[in-house]
Amino acid sequence: QLAQKYDPQRERELRAWIEGTTGRRIGDNFMDGLKDGVILCELINKLQPGSVQKVNEPAQNWHKLENIGNFLRAITRYGVKPHDIFEANDLFENTNHTQVQSTLIALASQAKTKGNNVGLGVKYAEKQQRRFHPEKLREGRNIIGLQMGTNKFASQQGMTAYGTRRHLYDPKLGTDQPLDQATISLQMGTNKGASQAGMTAPGTKRQIFEPALGMERCDTLTIGLQMGSNKGASQQGMTVYGLPRQVYDPKYCGGP
Repeated sequence: QLAQKYDPQRERELRAWIEGTTGRRIGDNFMDGLKDGVILCELINKLQPGSVQKVNEPAQNWHKLENIGNFLRAITRYGVKPHDIFEANDLFENTNHTQVQSTLIALASQAKTKGNNVGLGVKYAEKQQRRFHPEKLREGRNIIGLQMGTNKFASQQGMTAYGTRRHLYDPKLGTDQPLDQATISLQMGTNKGASQAGMTAPGTKRQIFEPALGMERCDTLTIGLQMGSNKGASQQGMTVYGLPRQVYDPKYCGGP
């Protein structure tokens, strides 16, 4: 699969560029001509003089590997990204010629970016670094960024202190004005406009009645619905708490 990605057209363009820059002929086999690392070292020395101080004569294999290693370190300093650079064995042992080709194209692109006349590769965009005055940076601290959300220009006007109670109301109920202390606010739920008027103190007893029974004005002799319903039964005659009270069946009683 790696061999299928190798581009013969790119090889011809690289051959023309390297031979034109170094003045040396690579040979019939492109990769074999670069395997000793001599032409590669001369190429980077032409692009940036003094990049490789010593170019070994290819007498032994370790001389060739040293030349390739020196070339790879030199193009890293020249600006080629580490992920674009091949391994020495990719070229020396013919394991990945596609990566070698990609590295040479990246080197050509870097050379074009630095102003060299190169007929292949792309010119990288130049880095644009911006500097801001400290005053401008301090002004940014007073602005809530949209990363924290947006409040659509809502105002905190009227909030006097942290934790101050603020009433919420429902516009549908017509209570647009702030509610008084006799009204339960929506912070405690909604009672649909029911009033707390008459509630004098916390815990004060308040009678609850059923309008259907006609007991709007309950007296103390009637058991309230808070204690259940006795269907109008009276407590009259109950004098002391716990006093026994006879229960009888009217069917067995002759008199009143």
